[in-house]
Amino acid sequence: MEAFSPTPPSWRESATHANGFCCPTCHASSTAATAAWIDRRSPVFIENRKRKWQEFYLCECGTAWWGWSDDRAPNEFADRQPATPDNRNPFNNEDGDLDYDSFFGYF
Repeated sequence: MEAFSPTPPSWRESATHANGFCCPTCHASSTAATAAWIDRRSPVFIENRKRKWQEFYLCECGTAWWGWSDDRAPNEFADRQPATPDNRNPFNNEDGDLDYDSFFGYF
């Protein structure tokens, strides 16, 4: 099962809404799920033109549950600043030479 498949899995029909974005039965996180499906066909629009989706999970304990995408806890990449033209340009130093530290920092 692909998370972005347009066809929903059959186990989605028995899913219950989980408060706290974890399995309501065993409290396992979404990363412990054996299958996942995101309903990208029906986004809900919230403030500032942002969207959220229903994310469905089949837990390893057999419980099907779902939560809103904006209820998920931030991941390790959430605090990164978006790339701007100034911090993406490896030649952005005073002498115009390649700044190897900033260039190879992206790989």
